[in-house]
Amino acid sequence: VFASVQEYIKDRGGKKAIERVLVANNGIGAVKCIRSVRSWAYQTFGNERAIKFIAMATPEDLKANAEYIRMADQFERVPGGTNNNNYANVSLIVEIAERHKCDAVWAGWGHASENPALPRALSLTDIVFIGPGAHAMNELGDKINSTILAQSVNVSVVPWSGSGVFIDYDKEGHIPKEYMKKCMVTNYAEVKAATEKIGYPLMIKASEGGGGKGIRKVTKEEELKTNFESVQGEVPGSPIFLMKLVSNCHHLEVQVLGDEYGDAISIYGRDCSVQRRHQKIIEEGPAIAADPEVWKKMEKAAVRLAQAVKYVGAGTVEYLYANGEYYFLELNPRLQVEHPVSEQISGVNLPAAQLNVAMGIPLSKIPCIRRMYGLEAFGSSDIDFETTEQVAPHGHVIACRITAENPEEGFKPTSGNIRELTFRSTPRVWGYFSVQGKGGLHEFADSQFGHLFAWGECRDNARKNMIVALKEISIRGDIRTPVEYLVDLLETNDFRDLTIHTGWLDGLLSSKEKLQKKPDTMIAVLCGAAFRELIYEDVKYKFQSSKFGENRYFLSTGPNRFVEVEISSLSDDGLLIVVDGSSNLVYGEEDPAGLRLSIKGKTCMFPNEYDPSNLRSTTAGKLVRHLVKDGSHVKPGTPYAEIEVMKMYMPLICPEAGVIHFQLSIGSVLVGGETIATLDLENPGAIKRSTLYDSDLPELSAPRAQKTQIHHKLRKIIEDLDAV
Repeated sequence: VFASVQEYIKDRGGKKAIERVLVANNGIGAVKCIRSVRSWAYQTFGNERAIKFIAMATPEDLKANAEYIRMADQFERVPGGTNNNNYANVSLIVEIAERHKCDAVWAGWGHASENPALPRALSLTDIVFIGPGAHAMNELGDKINSTILAQSVNVSVVPWSGSGVFIDYDKEGHIPKEYMKKCMVTNYAEVKAATEKIGYPLMIKASEGGGGKGIRKVTKEEELKTNFESVQGEVPGSPIFLMKLVSNCHHLEVQVLGDEYGDAISIYGRDCSVQRRHQKIIEEGPAIAADPEVWKKMEKAAVRLAQAVKYVGAGTVEYLYANGEYYFLELNPRLQVEHPVSEQISGVNLPAAQLNVAMGIPLSKIPCIRRMYGLEAFGSSDIDFETTEQVAPHGHVIACRITAENPEEGFKPTSGNIRELTFRSTPRVWGYFSVQGKGGLHEFADSQFGHLFAWGECRDNARKNMIVALKEISIRGDIRTPVEYLVDLLETNDFRDLTIHTGWLDGLLSSKEKLQKKPDTMIAVLCGAAFRELIYEDVKYKFQSSKFGENRYFLSTGPNRFVEVEISSLSDDGLLIVVDGSSNLVYGEEDPAGLRLSIKGKTCMFPNEYDPSNLRSTTAGKLVRHLVKDGSHVKPGTPYAEIEVMKMYMPLICPEAGVIHFQLSIGSVLVGGETIATLDLENPGAIKRSTLYDSDLPELSAPRAQKTQIHHKLRKIIEDLDAV
């Protein structure tokens, strides 16, 4: 244990003590940074608050009871709205850092983390940017520049709009703008010309995009123009390029870390192949899908790229891997959301390692790096990273992102209040969240608000540990989450056998294959009857109920058969409903689409009556643009509008044929359930309506075992009569 940061710096060969850090981020990024550095500080100094954190807080994050604000030593109120007003506002970040006498700024991921203007502005002050310099960020952080550099240093690259553009980087020292322009597409004519060379399927990508934003898959010419315009809209002003789509491949990535003395290392790797809309949802490590010898080449290529631009800090080199071949995808000049996967298998605390590098400590003197090479943590010997072997990765980790998304609607983002969030860490499963119970997610937030990690001696043990943890988590509120769906994904043969690929989950979603195991239909509707009249699986249920006893009810749909249920109210607004001899814990939420029930942890949706003439938004957001003309005729399946929900652009689809009339103008702020347009139906009589359930209810057991002794029967009859 060191007495001070200054003493540690002196012992480890550093240059600058960092004791006050501005966290220019929010959500789980800010939470993870503060937690990781405080853990390191306690182990190193015996004082978890040796490093002070200043947070930025918008009105929306304060109202949402954001966890990182409560964790920080101090917070600064900043303007609300989109992130260009706050967490991505470079001049505001620098001004706050100077005013609070910060030694450094940590930007994490998203927001300003990949904007070279931030490290450039901080370089004019005495404040350190915890990450790469502006030059390296511009060269490797930009997807176009990094691909030019990769193919120039003999790293395999798929056909793209910049194929054939090479540079002698050692001679030039930078990538001139004219090289980048050769690879860009700026209008639809250039898009079509590049497409003819590359062929379908392909990806349209914004070089400044990320996190599923600014990327679209195109399989045919009819999709080309709309998707190009969507990418332009999601990342305004960003250069755009095209890249051949590699189908059925693994998305593998190498974690790299570099210091200011020219050393760079790989910290194992991760497999992030389970994705929806090109955004990761399940990650794992180490990356065992690749052949070990090929993986070594991928690690060396990643280190070579980092050293070429004198990269400082943490970064990730991403590859596509298929049939024993790998192709460079991009380099992210920042920490990735999924970095804790690498932390657990390597023993390297990455935010703390970032801090050490920012303080000028060489990689060979950082204690956790030395342990990864099998050396004494606080030794002083240099390390030849090219020849010294790393210890083997420790076990296997699987990570699941907890997002405010509805998997039943293609992972559409949702927002709103959270009334309960219960998760219990164990020695093998841990996680963190950006909000707790009684919080919420606003429309400007990222859809991810939690991350869970499960460790095991092998991959299958980690998988089983994660499944158990997901089955025990409880999240209730306005939002939807994929927790149940993640359990079902982890239980598939494809995931268990590692035959997954980047298109696997999207394929499941487009095929409408139902993975989620729902409660028995009759049990579900009998539980739902405690709330209101129901429509379930296109059948409408109208129950007659008679109360008999304090909490006993008889339900029927006709004169011939009754079903007895027992209903007890709980203090947290839940119901315990006993039917057919089994107890069901039930929670109900009304949302714009209908009644949503959680029955024994399984979600059942009871939709409102189908009305295709009224086109509504199912979630809060902003109307970005109309995709068809007002008053035009549309066919079923036609995208008629695009909305922005939690930083993602989502198309809205016409369910039936007819003439459309928009009720809201472009730029309108939406609330859930609001009418966007009406539809004059082409054939109203052909619309499928729900059918009334007119059969007798099935014969079910009584809620509880009947008492047989005469005096018990008599007492029960008297209690029931008193309660009538």
